[in-house]
Amino acid sequence: MENRFSEIIILIKSSQAKALQAVNAELINLYWNIGEYVSLKIEQSEWGDGVVTEMANYIQAKEPDIKGFSDKNIWRMKQFYETYKAFPKLSTALREISWSHNLANTMK
Repeated sequence: MENRFSEIIILIKSSQAKALQAVNAELINLYWNIGEYVSLKIEQSEWGDGVVTEMANYIQAKEPDIKGFSDKNIWRMKQFYETYKAFPKLSTALREISWSHNLANTMK
């Protein structure tokens, strides 16, 4: 009986891996967009450095269940965007690796 259904397990695991990749790609895209937004606001002198802390506090107050958007992480998103914005072809590949790997590459 076990061998009859082993292909189903393979299908399930394959789909789960694809779903995780899709979620990761979308999160990287979100972090890129937030980094771009913050970078442009600061570059255009519309915002000072303190606004990022205000933004993080606002997100936490409005949506306390949303995690990962501290001021430190938002600064990392900005740094991520600024590190790779000059390499548009690379941005597609960046969505294929995890955020922690992207951060490690950004910090080098």
